[in-house]
Amino acid sequence: MIYWLDLFGIAVFACSGALAAGQKRMDLFGVVVLAFVTAVGGGTLRDLVIGNAPVFWVRDPVYVWVALGAGLLTFLAAHLHRFSADTLVIADALGLAVFSVLGTRVGVAQVGPGIIAAMTGVMSGVVGGILRDVLVNRVPLVLRREIYASAALLGAIALQLLDAAGLATPYPALLAGALVLALRLAAVRWQLHLPAFPDRR
Repeated sequence: MIYWLDLFGIAVFACSGALAAGQKRMDLFGVVVLAFVTAVGGGTLRDLVIGNAPVFWVRDPVYVWVALGAGLLTFLAAHLHRFSADTLVIADALGLAVFSVLGTRVGVAQVGPGIIAAMTGVMSGVVGGILRDVLVNRVPLVLRREIYASAALLGAIALQLLDAAGLATPYPALLAGALVLALRLAAVRWQLHLPAFPDRR
């Protein structure tokens, strides 16, 4: 189940990268490159940081094919159907939820539960989106006044707490993922954000 969820996360993040490329009117090559970078960026950095080498998509090329295929299908679908701006937001939120949880799982397996595992979850969830936004010359979501990385962090902590409480698999992952998704979509819907540094000018 974890493997299939991982592939799902790769696909939705690749779609978000392709949609972001579409907003900038990139050609097919640019769309596929941005889809791939968005899909594997977070997991790649996570694996490098915790010494999980070779990185996941090198060990299993299926991830590469899923990312490239999702990007290509999104490009083709855009010629048949006009995607709304909400589509990118939803795809990004789904990818954030899936990768935050699965990245935490990888961290727990590699270094044990705790803050490092939580940070691997955050890294997995947000780095792909950061790379996507930088490549399309946009301020990354994680640096805006939006609940984004904080949602991933809460999901990573919730997952470990639910595991510690002895909740049967797969409910900790499902509940933690649902928490991340709900927080992110609620933040977009009602423009929720964390307190900002006061302006003393």
